[in-house]
Amino acid sequence: MKGVILDSNSLGDQVDLTPITSTLTQWQVYPTTREEDILDRISDAQVVLTNKIVIDRTAFELNPQLQLVSIMATGSNNIDLETAQAKGVTVCNAIAYATPSVVQHTLTLMLNLFTNMPKYLADTRDGRWQQSDVFCRLDYPIIEMKSKTLGIIGLGELGRAVATAAQALGMQVIAATSNPAGISNRADSDDISRVELDELLGSADVVSLHCPLTADNHQLINAEKLALMKASGFLINTARGGLIDSQALINSLGNNLLAGAAVDVLDSEPASNDELLLQHPDLNLLVTPHNAWGALESRQRLIIQMQENIHGYLKKSPVRMLAGPTRAMT
Repeated sequence: MKGVILDSNSLGDQVDLTPITSTLTQWQVYPTTREEDILDRISDAQVVLTNKIVIDRTAFELNPQLQLVSIMATGSNNIDLETAQAKGVTVCNAIAYATPSVVQHTLTLMLNLFTNMPKYLADTRDGRWQQSDVFCRLDYPIIEMKSKTLGIIGLGELGRAVATAAQALGMQVIAATSNPAGISNRADSDDISRVELDELLGSADVVSLHCPLTADNHQLINAEKLALMKASGFLINTARGGLIDSQALINSLGNNLLAGAAVDVLDSEPASNDELLLQHPDLNLLVTPHNAWGALESRQRLIIQMQENIHGYLKKSPVRMLAGPTRAMT
């Protein structure tokens, strides 16, 4: 049985792939894969591992030998699950492997917005502090997080962990109620108040997105929703870029209808030179390169989960299964 990894570079060069490559008799590892090379590279593979490389309907239809696709991520929007199900191909993903990393990155973005840290670091680097006539600089607002309200959209594994960390800093936490737009909450989180999305947007000092991107919630945060937020509010997105209407966000920030935003994800990645959210350095907008999940410990846990997915399939007891012969699609 042959396995193929289509985009190993997405895991960085510090991880140990041995737990994966020891599972099958033959492996081909590609650093990355262009769209035009996908079909050729999976043509003789029974097991395919992909992070962001798309496995679409055509790929499944032209490769009847495929048995298992294991997604090196939680999100599955790059896989045609319906066709996989129809073709009897098992699809598994990774779950909760990067929670500590995403939590600390989300909190880091929030803290940078509350403290205006990037501006103060730039002032020190550029010599402005050295020119001060007093011992400190207080040019930009510094706001305490304690007693502020954090609104979580998507109170799943990641959202709940962010909520717990925020509560430890003295924040009040509310969460959007479940609805068909892909926002989900855990039933066991009885210490967090649930409110309708519009109420959350109007009440929260910070809104943090932790829901998957679905066909129903594309640009969930649009001009209409942004208009409901406090002018003093912050927006954080470490989920998927498509959840936010980028132009509407730029407009809100530029018109002082929103105090700041920080995103780790874009509509198209890697960022292009003409990416809209990178064209406005004058705005209070922080953009990080989709590395909230990237702690080495998290990446190595991901490798172990891929190993478990393969072993589970070989033992006819798939784990973390999204599609397959024994799973009914809903």
